[in-house]
Amino acid sequence: MPNGWLRLQIDKMTNITSAIHPNAKIGKNSIIGNFCEIGEGVSIGDNCVVMNHVNIQGITSIGSGNTIYPFASIGTSPQDLKYQGEKTKLIIGNNNTIREHATINTGTVQDNGVTKVGNNCLLMIGSHIAHDCNIGNSVILANSVAIAGHCFIDDEVIIGGNSAVQQFCSLGKGAMIGGMTGVDKSVLPYTLAMGNRCYFENLNLVGLKRKGYDNKVITEYRDNIKIFFEDRRKLDFMKASQNPLIIDLVDFLSKNNNKQLCVPLT
Repeated sequence: MPNGWLRLQIDKMTNITSAIHPNAKIGKNSIIGNFCEIGEGVSIGDNCVVMNHVNIQGITSIGSGNTIYPFASIGTSPQDLKYQGEKTKLIIGNNNTIREHATINTGTVQDNGVTKVGNNCLLMIGSHIAHDCNIGNSVILANSVAIAGHCFIDDEVIIGGNSAVQQFCSLGKGAMIGGMTGVDKSVLPYTLAMGNRCYFENLNLVGLKRKGYDNKVITEYRDNIKIFFEDRRKLDFMKASQNPLIIDLVDFLSKNNNKQLCVPLT
């Protein structure tokens, strides 16, 4: 371990240490466990718990109320051969749970240089968020989910275990991805996708019911998606809708980066 630039946090009872750079910022009431390493550019907010054996590096800002479990590695360099050590960033919001062996990389200058994770997310064991991803609020990544670079994951998305999301894909608000799914297309809001290479299965009816949408709103949304799949030009007519789900759909499609959409099997 390099000498001269690390401050050792010493437990007087056990003589166990963590290495915290003197320029790192640790908020009030935050706890850093044993055998952690916290780099120079790291800022951790108030009331966080960083358990034993956690590595946090890079220009990484972590908000308040987060819990990070052992062996997570956060703010490390992108897994991109174009990366040449540029000062890119990682921003993590509040009240997230980051479980064991989860990994999150900083951004690249080929994009906007920032990887973002919102609030109230659960990143389960072994999940990975690559460079330049934008992860919304209340997102759940199950065990061993891998998100490739430049992906956009909107609020309240749930991704089943051992699934992988290809680079530049967008997952709309409230979408649900079945376990062991290869997501190589963008997924519409509040829909369910699954399969070796993802296909549209249905609406995420459980998620919609939990959100309190009534049957009329859900049925209209389902019918409009069916119409859209049959004729993409119908999107212009959907723009006048007051249905909140259709409004989300139109907004998602307007922002989609020309990635192929996840559609029903033929």
